[in-house]
Amino acid sequence: MGYREDRKRELESYLPLLTRKQDFDLFWERELEESRNLPLGLRAERVEDYPSKYVKVYEISYQGMENTRIHGWYLAPQTAGRDRVPCVVQYHGFSGSRGLPSDHLYWTALGMAVLAVDCRGQGGITADHARYREAYFDGPACRGILNPHEYYYRHVYLDSIRAIDAACAMEETDREKIILHGISQGGALVMAAAALDGRPAAALADVPGNSDLRTRVEGEYGSFGAVAAYLRRFPQHTDTAFDTLSYFDTMNLADRITCPVLCSVSLKDNTCPAKCFFATYNRIRAEKQIEIYPFCGHENAYSIQMEKKLVFLQRCNIME
Repeated sequence: MGYREDRKRELESYLPLLTRKQDFDLFWERELEESRNLPLGLRAERVEDYPSKYVKVYEISYQGMENTRIHGWYLAPQTAGRDRVPCVVQYHGFSGSRGLPSDHLYWTALGMAVLAVDCRGQGGITADHARYREAYFDGPACRGILNPHEYYYRHVYLDSIRAIDAACAMEETDREKIILHGISQGGALVMAAAALDGRPAAALADVPGNSDLRTRVEGEYGSFGAVAAYLRRFPQHTDTAFDTLSYFDTMNLADRITCPVLCSVSLKDNTCPAKCFFATYNRIRAEKQIEIYPFCGHENAYSIQMEKKLVFLQRCNIME
């Protein structure tokens, strides 16, 4: 057995205790019902002068949670519409954005549509109009951390599911072939959306975050280091904060995932440690595959992994 297989076998034994609260399922049932009852309010404006005759580009927005409009791009091959095409729903990494249309052209070159959306209140043009009773402190991961109904990632997870609604509402999209794709925070949103919504046909997540959140906070890894800083100042809120985080820890959601999943982790990643993600991966019951890159950091082996994604999608009968 080779080095990578040895490390994989070691990581596959990592199963920290779940932190789900007794009302976990009821919490998500109620949150999802609230989201479903909110009108989508999709706006899609064609970019008529985009400098390519091979792709249709739309600037889109839709109503997210808590009175916040989520902005994004929707791209489709020029020929899409007569025949619907698979659609990639793209979630970005922490502090990123929907990017520019040219960032997503490789999907249209493969004959697929792509919908790329901002996370509220990060690096894009999407604001965050939610009201948080707790102070902002030092980063989005702390917003509303004393109440799961007000927590920042509650809004983001539901916004991410509504991105699937937006993709399905576009006439070019084959609704039976929705693919979720994301890296880092985006990979976490892939896991959450796949767990909370049954429509995706495949989920592609690289170096995902939001898994094993107690360990993430204790180690001050990535964006959740802000929570540790918050708890240094307000230690009396430690139990309440961890209780809130438990509703958004993807290891507590993993057994809900039903679509095929392809993931990757890097063993020198000190932002989203591989071991933390295995707390989620080891609980996925659906068809799954993971690639391990022993000497990569959070940047991941991006191009190599991209080739593996294409093979995976072909095997799932999503790409022809």
